[in-house]
Amino acid sequence: MTNAAISVDKLNVSFGDSHVVKDLSFEVRRGESYGLVGESGSGKSTVLRVLSGLNRDWSGAIAIDGAAQPKVRDKAFHRHVQMVFQDPYGSLHPKKTVDDTLAEPMAIHGIRDAEARIGKVLSDVGLPASFRFRYPHQLSGGQRQRVAIARALVLEPSILLLDEPTSALDVSIQAEVLNLLAALRQERKLTYILVSHDLAVVGHMCERLLVMQFGRAVEEMAVETLAARQPRTAYAQQLLAASAGFRRAG
Repeated sequence: MTNAAISVDKLNVSFGDSHVVKDLSFEVRRGESYGLVGESGSGKSTVLRVLSGLNRDWSGAIAIDGAAQPKVRDKAFHRHVQMVFQDPYGSLHPKKTVDDTLAEPMAIHGIRDAEARIGKVLSDVGLPASFRFRYPHQLSGGQRQRVAIARALVLEPSILLLDEPTSALDVSIQAEVLNLLAALRQERKLTYILVSHDLAVVGHMCERLLVMQFGRAVEEMAVETLAARQPRTAYAQQLLAASAGFRRAG
């Protein structure tokens, strides 16, 4: 596929005796939002850690915009691909101000217009400039996750890897952050991979999704198939039924 932003071919990952990702292959088109879904332990977050360069112990082939990726990525890769983690409490350094957090990646990459970029990226994620000199403990969970998104965007990447970006937040805040991410994708023409166990989130955010179980691909489908509740495989149907039941109960 010539317009693939991300291509994964026969990816395998093991931790000791545990084979957590098994012969996984998929492609994500440029500008697409692609979901990886499955129960806890299905291997979906491991895939993101491999794609981001955090996990270097894998076999198979990964290409970003057609370029094969080595296990150890260079600086240029990180300007292009950034990750937003699940836990906004754990991913921000408690002793660094928002300003420090946003300035650090730019210092690493030798970007000079830090001042202007910080102002713009805070505005883009809906935070006032006065937040620059606050510490994480002075922010709510939703505000922290906005800072984490700003940190990922400050290098102006083309791909964002989103690992359960709203699951640690209150339900009332989740929709705000998801809507922000959807708007940023349009404005910045970003490509997303979104990992989630919540099919409602994936239905809201993605065009296509891959259902994973025990490290394997079970079924790839368009989001319309999800909305029509018509997956082909029994496991995907089961996941959908469990997800709908969970939401009704909540």
